[in-house]
Amino acid sequence: MSNFKNTKLLPSLVALTLGTLVTANAKAGVIISEYVEGSSYNKAIELYNNSNNAISLDDYQLKFYFNGNTSASTTVSLSGTIASQQTFVIANNRADAAILNVADLTNGSSWFNGDDAIELVNSSGLVDSIGQVGTDPGSYWGDSTAKTQNMTLLRKPTSSADTNSGDAYDVATQWDTLAQDDFSDLGQYAGGSDPVGEIGACGDSKTFIHQIQGNGLVSPLDGQGVVIEAVVTADFSASGQLNSYFVQETATEQDTDSATSEGLMVWLGSGAYNLSVGDRVRIAGTVDEYYDKTQLTNITDLINCGASPVPAPTVIQLPLTSENDLEAKEGMLVEFQQSLKVTENYNLGRYGELVLATERLFQPTQLHRPGIDAQQLADANALSTIVLDDYSTAQNPETVIYPTGDLSFYNTVRTGDTVTNLVGVIDYGFGVYRLQPTQQPSFSSTNTRTTAPQLAGTGNLRVASFNVLNYFNGDGQGGGFPTARGADTFAEFQRQRDKIINAIIAMDADIIGIMEVENDGFDSDSAIQDLVNGLNTLAPANEQYAFSQPAASQVGTDAIAVGIIYRSSSVTEEGTAVTTNAYPFDDKNRQPLVQTFKHSESGEIITVAVNHFKSKGSCPSDGSANEDQGDFQGCWNERRTEASTYLASWLATNPTGVSTSNIMILGDLNAYAKEDPVHELEQNGYVNLTQPTDYSYVFKGWSGSLDHALATGDLANKLVDVTEWHINADEPRILDYNVEYKTPAQIQNYYSTDAYRSSDHDPIIAEFNFEAAQSHSEVMALDGLWGLPFFPRVYSVGLPDEVNNLEVNLNGGWGNADLFLYNSNSNKPLCRSNKHGNQEQCVMTNPKSGTWYIVVKPRWFYVGVELSANIVK
Repeated sequence: MSNFKNTKLLPSLVALTLGTLVTANAKAGVIISEYVEGSSYNKAIELYNNSNNAISLDDYQLKFYFNGNTSASTTVSLSGTIASQQTFVIANNRADAAILNVADLTNGSSWFNGDDAIELVNSSGLVDSIGQVGTDPGSYWGDSTAKTQNMTLLRKPTSSADTNSGDAYDVATQWDTLAQDDFSDLGQYAGGSDPVGEIGACGDSKTFIHQIQGNGLVSPLDGQGVVIEAVVTADFSASGQLNSYFVQETATEQDTDSATSEGLMVWLGSGAYNLSVGDRVRIAGTVDEYYDKTQLTNITDLINCGASPVPAPTVIQLPLTSENDLEAKEGMLVEFQQSLKVTENYNLGRYGELVLATERLFQPTQLHRPGIDAQQLADANALSTIVLDDYSTAQNPETVIYPTGDLSFYNTVRTGDTVTNLVGVIDYGFGVYRLQPTQQPSFSSTNTRTTAPQLAGTGNLRVASFNVLNYFNGDGQGGGFPTARGADTFAEFQRQRDKIINAIIAMDADIIGIMEVENDGFDSDSAIQDLVNGLNTLAPANEQYAFSQPAASQVGTDAIAVGIIYRSSSVTEEGTAVTTNAYPFDDKNRQPLVQTFKHSESGEIITVAVNHFKSKGSCPSDGSANEDQGDFQGCWNERRTEASTYLASWLATNPTGVSTSNIMILGDLNAYAKEDPVHELEQNGYVNLTQPTDYSYVFKGWSGSLDHALATGDLANKLVDVTEWHINADEPRILDYNVEYKTPAQIQNYYSTDAYRSSDHDPIIAEFNFEAAQSHSEVMALDGLWGLPFFPRVYSVGLPDEVNNLEVNLNGGWGNADLFLYNSNSNKPLCRSNKHGNQEQCVMTNPKSGTWYIVVKPRWFYVGVELSANIVK
């Protein structure tokens, strides 16, 4: 073996080498070749047949001895055949998929922990063992470098089967180690030391990295031992980082195939090597396709060959031309010379990562109706992104390194911000390609915060919609936490409450439709009353808030409900607040709440309907149209569309008892702008007040509006301005009120009482200009009227929509006349002014549109009388 240089062994030669090594000190047969003691149910035993013949396992058993017992607590009977020079894996049936994918036999009985002994037996007796039967070692056999707890153990090729399970057990002499939950070698036994021979000297023949990477998605050398020689381009070996180096071959060593990568990640396992960027290294290890990432693992030897120039970064331009473009750069040093936009920061606080793209990316059905155009946008989006990672494996890191200066509430990175100076290596993990930077990226706050919604300010009525993200106030007296949703403690609720209240105050809206408020009624301890109380504490005395309450004790039966809050100095309620539980609001869709308001300044009437349609999750599997149809509308699209159809029809009946053509539909419709539910409302005459490129929510890096403000044509004509105030969707979720998974310093530094990240949806605020009340507009003015008994005079007047008052007066002259008012649908007078003389008046408030009849009847006679009819708008 000492003269062996060529590391690309034929499979038969590998098998022969393995057999020679293992049988040097052990009788040919079956041995335990790998031991997996991972987290949770990640337990497995690999057996290896080092003989030249197939062996039946039908009379073999694995026995587990728990906690020093001398009797086996679990016995696993084996079956099947293990071929010559092949492995056989037995695994817990609830283990990770990476284990189960290579398992030959699974078992659901109780499995071993690190302090439990194991025997492999057959009809002839003990075949092999791990640990010492009858002894409880405490937590494990071995020490921190090689132990039977929280490690994967690989049998050394030179070790013998342990056929004495009662003697003291030395882990280090029997096993080499991998980290906990490293299953990369399972099912492909190569021994703890690579069987390919000596590493050789710097400059000797080697396996090229492009040969390892290949021009496909999976390495053609997966599972094989190799020796590589390349230059270190990235050092992520420090504690808490990726426990790896990235290496790349020089330009003269690279091939001409653009589909093969010239870089590779070297995973260190439990090894430690003092390398620096620019070192040329020669490494012996095993090629491993780890969850679709090609890497070198099980490092058995490494030589530092000295300093070398670092290969120049390869320039990558987004959008990509193919999904495989980054596979061809996996492990390589690259550079993005363009400015990229943050398109998602959802996992910034949890995993330290950002999603970057060429520009803000939109949900396909935010811009297009379901169909070809939507699919094309989705495909384009997929080619336009890269994940910027933080070269760390830590969850909820104590320090989030993005943006420059580390994350805090006042040093945030928002969706839409710009990132430049992007140089690093291409990594792959959790299903996406990632840039692990080798130098600090540069951040520019190109999507800045504002202290209030940016509106024209020339209107006189603001209507808003706001999802308050599970506003639950416990028992209303400081207790009752945790609740079904929302804050877990009263202290958390106070943090949430301050942010929500400050957001609403800053909106300066006269009517606010809210979603996701606790559905606990309307009494003094209710969530909506608590919210109004908080608003009124901050609002001026002459601008206090109130809420609308239907006849029902609560709005539907869901844990959350919609509500309406209004500023009583600006508007007053007209008619009756109503809800409905008719299909499709009997289930799935939350019940709507509808109320009509009179604008105090102008006297105009507006009806507001607040909604929260069924979400896209919790998909059915009943074959109905409510299943996900794969058209980007998600599940329950049919139920949401039915809600739109019913809502438009119901509102046309004036359910509050007040007629108006100013109707507004607000709320979280859980549908993007071009999806069926919104389209259905538009088909019924409603105008979407926002633009397609507006957004209120960011999901998986794509922006869109789940929240909407739609209006009838008459109301839309009065619109001055509208905005979606981006206080939430663009912010990292770690900046919200929650305290879980945060250090004491983060609880303080990541929080402020202001509006930002008060929820996960952005509010919509629409500003209208309702004209001031017009002076009396004369419809008729007749004087010199006269009449004799039994000769009534009849006049008619047509009333348009939106009339506040019809006022009719009879004045002057002599005699005695009475005044009557009818409309075209009444057989009896709706008003009769029966006074002595001719000083008569009838006033109708909010009269229905159409024809009205004015009748003047003489009691005896009248002469010289003046009649006038006037409209007040």
